[in-house]
Amino acid sequence: MAVAGCPDYFLLHPNYQDNVAAANHRQSDLIGPGFPPSTNRNSPSHQEDDVDLEALVNDMNSSFESLYTSCSVQTESTPLLHNGQLPRHAAYHTHAQPTSPHQRLHRSQPMHILAVRKLQEEEQQYRTSSLPAIPNPFPELCSPASSPTLSSGSLPQCQPSGKYIIKVFSEDGMGKVVEIPADMTARDLCQFLVYKNHCVDDNSWALVEHHPALGLERCLEDHELVVQVQASMTSESKFLFRKNYAKYEFFKNPLNFFPEQMVAFCQETSGTIPPSQLLQNFLNSSSCPEIQGYLYVKEMGRKSWKKLYVFLRRSGLYFSTKGTSKEPRHLQLLADLEDSNVFTVITGRKLHNAPTDFEFCIKPNKVRNEVKELRMLCAEDEQSRTCWMTAFRLFKYGILLYQNYKIPQQRKTLLSHFSAPVRSVSENSLVAMDFSGRIGRVIDNPVEAQSAAMEEGHAWRKRGKRMNILGSPSPLHPSSLSGVIHRTQLWFHGRISREESHKMIHQQGRVDGMFLLRDSQSNPKAFVLTLCHHQKIKHFQILPCEEDGQMFLSLDDGATKFTDLIQLVEFYVLNRGVLPCKLKHPCTTVAL
Repeated sequence: MAVAGCPDYFLLHPNYQDNVAAANHRQSDLIGPGFPPSTNRNSPSHQEDDVDLEALVNDMNSSFESLYTSCSVQTESTPLLHNGQLPRHAAYHTHAQPTSPHQRLHRSQPMHILAVRKLQEEEQQYRTSSLPAIPNPFPELCSPASSPTLSSGSLPQCQPSGKYIIKVFSEDGMGKVVEIPADMTARDLCQFLVYKNHCVDDNSWALVEHHPALGLERCLEDHELVVQVQASMTSESKFLFRKNYAKYEFFKNPLNFFPEQMVAFCQETSGTIPPSQLLQNFLNSSSCPEIQGYLYVKEMGRKSWKKLYVFLRRSGLYFSTKGTSKEPRHLQLLADLEDSNVFTVITGRKLHNAPTDFEFCIKPNKVRNEVKELRMLCAEDEQSRTCWMTAFRLFKYGILLYQNYKIPQQRKTLLSHFSAPVRSVSENSLVAMDFSGRIGRVIDNPVEAQSAAMEEGHAWRKRGKRMNILGSPSPLHPSSLSGVIHRTQLWFHGRISREESHKMIHQQGRVDGMFLLRDSQSNPKAFVLTLCHHQKIKHFQILPCEEDGQMFLSLDDGATKFTDLIQLVEFYVLNRGVLPCKLKHPCTTVAL
């Protein structure tokens, strides 16, 4: 390189050579590694540059990716100082390498479009992450519950709120809309309705799945999720809130529910099996009990019924094609227990032309309104039907039913320490007083206080009898308060027919001691006690009787007399008397 106007010795000076190298380095930095240095058109290599441009056009269509890779490797291999300049040894090394036309061709290629997009995405990511965090005024809306700031992953998604609306109906047809969470069980919903309607919580309330189009209904198990059951129901189906005393009655009296001739392992053993072992065999998954007996089975898609010998096992419901044979080659599957539920038929025998009144059904969960898919069955009597339906529940749910039965008892045990009645302040301030003299006095002796209360009660009865003789209305007269006060009781149902009373008792469980009182249809002055005993419903007429000008009510032709129905019910709750069993479970209805 020659400089005009400069002597040769000045060009050979070492300081000048350093300046020339630095100038060449700054020129390469300005041009950049991706562009070739400018050439003089008068130089002899100008013709080679024209050839290189033609090769450039041909090569651009072939390998953009390889050129970008070589370009990036070449750029990354050159170290930089903190001020963005190349080191001195790197500058000398760069200019010392021979630059062929092919290498200049690679350095002059544009960047690949994919690489540009990648750089843009990285730049956008960097900008987003460098922004300051925005405080979230609603932290509960974020998907992470503990996140206090809004981030790209903490914005609320379009998810269901977890609340569902259901409608529950009572016996009188009135409904109530309830908002429940997705994980609410049937027991929890019953407890909620008991609390809202101020009912007596005796752990006998149940939620009933009712299908009016099919004429079927069943009580939900306490552990079942209400939302899942509602998802399998149609728009015509509904939930009913009623009592069911027989829901866990088989744990108390298993021999009444499982006759020995219907249980397979009872026939194989000699003697009577104790109730505890009977239940243990049903609840133990390793044991293999089975229920067997004759059932009327309706053919699918037809109106005809066939009497078959049926076996109920843990694997399903089977019937024998050859008499009572249990050989596997003679057994055919009728219904599966896992994906089905057992229902009571409430439409009567006329709709399905059933041979008896004791009809039940096994309904698959996928079936909605298809009557042809239902497995209609019919038993010989009520005890057989109850045995089949109870065994179906035990085989399907097993130990879960026993846990549901024990939960209320465990809760009573925990609350036993607080079961003693706590008297209020006003009750503690009450004392027995004697006003027989001119000045009242406090009776400190409890024996004297009790005798004074009994004398006061006898005096009240004498005053009522004397007023009755004089023609004044007596509180013991049937036309007065004592004649109508029983209508406020839950066990009294007014003027209902015998068939309606049968239906109510059947819906609420048919357990021993279930009862209700109603007006007599044959005698307008009498009442009827409807009582269930050994799954049979009996009726006892309560007739009025007169003694010393006073009217009483009696159930045993005047041997035991009562002033009103409330006193009669309280007596037979404690004493059996002429009844087959004591009064235990009142058949009640509730208005939601």
